[in-house]
Amino acid sequence: MQRYGEDEEEEEEEEEEDGGPESALLKSPFQLTAEDVYDISSVVGRDLLQLSAGPEVPAAAARLQFSMVRVLEMLEALVSEGSVAEEQLRMERDGLRAELDALRGRGAAGSAPQPNLGPDKMVIDLTDPNRPRFTLQELRDVLQERNQLKAQLLVVQEELQCYKRYTVRSAKN
Repeated sequence: MQRYGEDEEEEEEEEEEDGGPESALLKSPFQLTAEDVYDISSVVGRDLLQLSAGPEVPAAAARLQFSMVRVLEMLEALVSEGSVAEEQLRMERDGLRAELDALRGRGAAGSAPQPNLGPDKMVIDLTDPNRPRFTLQELRDVLQERNQLKAQLLVVQEELQCYKRYTVRSAKN
């Protein structure tokens, strides 16, 4: 019984050193860890419980309102950051497309016209030593056969271990 009280005091001291679960609400959204998310849900859950039953209903409501506003601000910041990153990627993609079109235009002016192959077609230089030599289906088949052989090898190794154990036991007897 005494030990339980000591454990509780140690946990409270650790929370005070870390700032407790409430400190997660004060962090930048980009510095949050999984533990911080659990701390935030703990704070919100605790406030909800106090709101449903207890003499401190106005204080609990105020704390809950603050927590909810802060969580929404964090989500907004994360969504805004994601939108900015997405827009930067779109701009980069458009720039690369324009550059590719310019390169195609220069290449077409100096050589024979190249056929438009489409998104799932590819031109292969037969003199290139690093060209693909197998179809994807052939590679899938080889990988599947390799996996089957590995499984068979494991079974045989297990059987060998069993036979070795049996032979060692027989030799001892």
